[in-house]
Amino acid sequence: MSERRSKYNAKKVHADGYTFDSIQEYYRYQDLCLMEKAGAISNLVVHPKYTLKVNGIKICDYTPDYEYIENDKKVTEDVKSKATITYSYKLKKKLMKAIYGIDIVEVM
Repeated sequence: MSERRSKYNAKKVHADGYTFDSIQEYYRYQDLCLMEKAGAISNLVVHPKYTLKVNGIKICDYTPDYEYIENDKKVTEDVKSKATITYSYKLKKKLMKAIYGIDIVEVM
């Protein structure tokens, strides 16, 4: 049985109990782990989940790739390629800003 390719031809990576959607996302995880060990960031969370509601109605869920504290500020980031910056993602990014006041940092 052949391995099924993702929509964007990215290969999933399983490591440390997580499933990363791409090798690029996994490499970013490794970088963040090193940064946390060095004390540059803290409180690293992999795949935090947000429920996006408007007027009490659930629109969807959004799961960014990472969240952490850097220089006493919470950073929420998503590893992206040009192909993965879809209309759906852009809408969720705007909802995150409108509902939670969170700006998503895109790591290319």
